[in-house]
Amino acid sequence: MFFSGSSQLTLPCERFLVTYRLWGAENEAYAKAKDICLEQTVEFPDELVPDGIIREHILGRIESFAACGENQYESVISYAVATAAGELTQLLNVVFGNISIKPNIRVEHLELPESLLKCFKGPRFGRNGLRELLDVQERPLLFTALKPMGLGSKELAELAYTFALGGIDIIKDDHGLSNQAFCPFEERVKLCAEAVQRANWETGRHSIYMPNITAPFSEIKGRAKLAKDLGAGGYLISPGLTGLDLMREIAEDESLGLPIISHPAFQGSYVLNQSGISHHALFGQIVRLAGGDGTIFPNFGGRFSFSREECEGIVRGTAMPMGILKTIFPCPAGGMSLSSIPESLKIYGKDVIFLVGGGLFMHGPQLIENVRYFRKIIE
Repeated sequence: MFFSGSSQLTLPCERFLVTYRLWGAENEAYAKAKDICLEQTVEFPDELVPDGIIREHILGRIESFAACGENQYESVISYAVATAAGELTQLLNVVFGNISIKPNIRVEHLELPESLLKCFKGPRFGRNGLRELLDVQERPLLFTALKPMGLGSKELAELAYTFALGGIDIIKDDHGLSNQAFCPFEERVKLCAEAVQRANWETGRHSIYMPNITAPFSEIKGRAKLAKDLGAGGYLISPGLTGLDLMREIAEDESLGLPIISHPAFQGSYVLNQSGISHHALFGQIVRLAGGDGTIFPNFGGRFSFSREECEGIVRGTAMPMGILKTIFPCPAGGMSLSSIPESLKIYGKDVIFLVGGGLFMHGPQLIENVRYFRKIIE
């Protein structure tokens, strides 16, 4: 009786789908699926959920449930599009809010209808736009980081100049560079942007410098605007630290309008066990929803634990149809060496940005020759 008015609500009937992997015996896994339906929507005892539109529409619904391995099951659960409110924060809350605190549940895949996808502008540049900006139409893109932490701004600028002169397309701050006393943000960005521009004048290429604008909330937009004014060609953001929706806000801000590369710092625990989000969904689909033009992740065979299959899943997430959202570049990284490039090319093809950092220094004593060799094996 308390909920008698709920049946008078009228809502669109369209739904979106989330595939979950569940661990346990069959009865345990199915109980998890039923719990997800409640926990991610009404958060209310099942026996008290009112009939009518709340039970029939608002409540999550099990669309399929099937075994996918020993004590592993996949369940596709649908939710009313209206529950997401057209917001990235609320969409993620419905997908993996309370259940992120429960064990043995992993988000595998999102399937969002056009009515929901159109709420998001997604990547501003995407693969084609970034290629146009860099004037590179066919080959994989070359990417490196300014490191190690502790170098001063002038030393980092000299590195940026050498990288651009040798033919690196994108030179980014290492994700650990912020506003430290040894390389203050404004000084570093000014010198590095000027260094890359100087190299471009000498080579005729279109290399860009991407500073790290990951910072406290009150600082990020100011740093982004300052970086653009100083000649930066894009931004590096760690959305695990800043929040995914803040990255979306930067991507959609017309006054900024530069490409964004997403860094996975602080996101590892989402993907490294049986509770979390799949590599495919987090680094592929969700980064696109949040406006990243490229997504950095550890390449298989490097110093991190991602497998070839997981990396291939990320690539699928960067390119699968998602309404009007542009496809984005996978950016394998994490201890990549120049010797690993030929094998990686077999997996990624040409639509990839190879991020090689320390590996460029390890190849030989002459950094610019190492960079030129990197470009040669790509071409």
